[in-house]
Amino acid sequence: MQTRNKFLDDFSQLMTNAMGVAQGAKDEAQNAMKSMLDRWLADRDFVTREEFDAVRAMAQKAREENAALSARIAALEAAKPEA
Repeated sequence: MQTRNKFLDDFSQLMTNAMGVAQGAKDEAQNAMKSMLDRWLADRDFVTREEFDAVRAMAQKAREENAALSARIAALEAAKPEA
């Protein structure tokens, strides 16, 4: 027959509670650091990945249109009779 030791039960409960508090403090510290980093980045006017990708797509489309227009101008100039 086993007897329960009150001291060990209390100590075990104390350690369990301490681990819960430590986990909560860790989570709170992570959230605070993430919030500070987000504010710092926002203050620096950095763009989001979505904004960067949208501008990159617009630039690519503009380059393609520019190349097409350059080829069309070259073709028109080549077809134009010399005066």
